Amino acid sequence: MNYLIKPIIFLFVFNVASAQYAVSNYSKAFQDSSRINREILTEIYYPVPLQNENISALDGPFPIILFGHGFLINWDTYQNLWDEFVPRGYIMVFPRTESGLNTDHQQFGWDLQFLVTKIQEEGDSNTSPIYNLVHNNTALMGHSMGGGATMLAASSNSSIQAIVGLAPAETAPSAIDSASNITVPALIMSGSSDGVTPPSDHHLPIYNALNSSCKYYISITGGAHCYFANSNFNCDFGESTSSTGISVTRGEQQTILNDYLVKWMDYQLKSDITAKTAFDALLVSDTRITYMDNCATTTLIEKKESTIKIFPNPANNWITVELKSPQ
Repeated sequence: MNYLIKPIIFLFVFNVASAQYAVSNYSKAFQDSSRINREILTEIYYPVPLQNENISALDGPFPIILFGHGFLINWDTYQNLWDEFVPRGYIMVFPRTESGLNTDHQQFGWDLQFLVTKIQEEGDSNTSPIYNLVHNNTALMGHSMGGGATMLAASSNSSIQAIVGLAPAETAPSAIDSASNITVPALIMSGSSDGVTPPSDHHLPIYNALNSSCKYYISITGGAHCYFANSNFNCDFGESTSSTGISVTRGEQQTILNDYLVKWMDYQLKSDITAKTAFDALLVSDTRITYMDNCATTTLIEKKESTIKIFPNPANNWITVELKSPQ
């Protein structure tokens, strides 16, 4: 076993409003024997009890989010995501492969696909830091190149419950072609001012090609390509030469992202129907985004002052939702 366990408990989780856990991390190099023992160095972030709580207070198992990084963007650029999700009771997994100039999109997709099974095995191994903490429910998510690789990994994959593409890029082989083989629920997040992977050439064709049972396309008005992650020199430099009309800050874009992504994951991976109701309510009231969907399970029936009625919902009654404009 090739583990590097980092003993640091990240106390920044107390800044997350709904934090239930602190965050710990370990590294492991997995080997895929079907690809000449290809080594896949992987970072795994997982929940641990908050300070002064007993280990018995940990109430897993926790669903898995496997994440593919963008081109020339290190995995640790996405700390904004593990800061958000791990304290809420998720395990986030980041392969560090294909980080150089000569990237192989297919290999990266296969890495993500391979890790779906390997992380389940980690949960079954009594030598693993996440022993007995791993839930079967798994989502694939990626940004830019990693978003395209997510489509390659999810194509005809029956082991996952949902996918998310953050400004997903077309790849070779084609993420657009692969999307036609995906049937699980899908969420595509886009920035309307993205000049690195223009939505009309990348995000929208991928969304349109998806054969998902339920899919959403959410465009952040004035949003950027790189703002889905923390600052990264390579991505930011590329954006400075290609994107125009960005009218939100990085913090604002990440707030919008989290407003939708947390609700989406809580519904898809934790079966939280209330989260899905809140997701749909936000869509119809949010002035920060435009959206499309192909998901016939939810219909807005009526809006009255500060309440809306969504059907179906758990009790088919009025769901109280604040409809004030986002700050």
